[in-house]
Amino acid sequence: MQRSIRILSPCGILGYGFPTSSFERGLQMKPDAIIVDAGSTDAGPHKLGANVAIVSKRACKQDLSRIILGSKKLNIPFIIGSSGGSGAISHINWTLDIIDEIIKENNLYDMKQAIVYADINKDLIKENLKKGLVSPLGDTVPPLTEDILNQTNSVVAQMGVEPIIKAINTGAQIIVCGRAYDPAIFAAFGISKGFDSALSYHLGKILECGALCCDPGTTKDCMMGELHETYFDIFSTNEERYCSPTSVAAHTFYEKDHPYLLHGPGIIQDLSKCEFKAIDKHTVRVTKSKLEKTDPYKIKLEGARKVAYRTFVIAGIRDPLLINKLEEVEELVKQSVLEQYENIDEDSVKIQFYNYGKNGVMGDLETNKTIAHEIGVMFEVIAKTQDIASAICASLRSTFMHYGYEGRKSTAGNLAFPFAPSDVEFGAVYEFSVYHLMSVEDPSALFPIEIRSTKK
Repeated sequence: MQRSIRILSPCGILGYGFPTSSFERGLQMKPDAIIVDAGSTDAGPHKLGANVAIVSKRACKQDLSRIILGSKKLNIPFIIGSSGGSGAISHINWTLDIIDEIIKENNLYDMKQAIVYADINKDLIKENLKKGLVSPLGDTVPPLTEDILNQTNSVVAQMGVEPIIKAINTGAQIIVCGRAYDPAIFAAFGISKGFDSALSYHLGKILECGALCCDPGTTKDCMMGELHETYFDIFSTNEERYCSPTSVAAHTFYEKDHPYLLHGPGIIQDLSKCEFKAIDKHTVRVTKSKLEKTDPYKIKLEGARKVAYRTFVIAGIRDPLLINKLEEVEELVKQSVLEQYENIDEDSVKIQFYNYGKNGVMGDLETNKTIAHEIGVMFEVIAKTQDIASAICASLRSTFMHYGYEGRKSTAGNLAFPFAPSDVEFGAVYEFSVYHLMSVEDPSALFPIEIRSTKK
């Protein structure tokens, strides 16, 4: 009889929420670990650059409370990946503060914690730049320079399984990881228990998004992965969600640039020979996952820098005459405002219009040429200071509101504003200044582990 382990994934991102009934049913199945991803770069560079979390504290604490109590009840480890969203030290500390509150409220001081940090020293990156060990991730990413690094707030790296396995082997019940390759937190547990690396990584690829591979799919529900020596089974602990070979296979290739080769820190998963078989209407069995180790071992670096400030306005338009010549009027309004601020370097200001109802999402790539009877317009101004962005945006709003166009019957009222005040100062704008690969000799050396406990 094959040995097996079970991994419970509560949701796609910590703080997204999950039904208590699904989670309790998962606990009743006696999982060997509870593991959840907490981060993503999907929302862009702002969370990393501004050192803010991807979800609210309230949402995170609600999920963490149930998970920690469940972990304690079964005496099994609980692992978090990419803590706080971006996995930098500020995000880890934010997460640890919430964990401390939960432990104090429930008198769980005996729960040992291991912290795996992912912040990378910029001086080390500069040294590796000179050695030719740093390269852009893709053709659209520019080369990294020391000047760009100096402008970058902080840099994290996606850890692979190696440092996470070390943390698991400390016997800690709560393991809080900085930025991690999403499947690695799940794969590390399977590999640490002696299971096949390829199957462990592939299972992690599916579990990281919660029940998104189900029908109906969602990131806000629980999944169970049952890892065996030659296969794994995947199913939701919510009996109203179903897995099929198609739904699981489709999710396997989610967010990837190649149909069956999946790159990660030090590995390439080859899923070209995978087989997906329905065991019942809820469960799919996966076999024949393959994996190769890469030489050199490369980790992905992520860093963000502040580049500008943003102010925006949202308004509605219902005049068909204006809608039919909207882009023309927008360009005339833009030029009028730029002439008003001719003392400001035009290259340092960016004015954009998003016409929702008329190519607002796809832009020039839109194939549906049907125009709605009303359109929501968001216009934004990006400038080197908040004051300049807000001043130009205010002028843009007032000019647009009163701008005359052929056929107009009124002398004002081009725009309907849903809010007052209408202008929203967004604040700092960040960009990914570091999105590069760096070769390393030791996969664990850059990810130190700290053992801690909550103080009474």
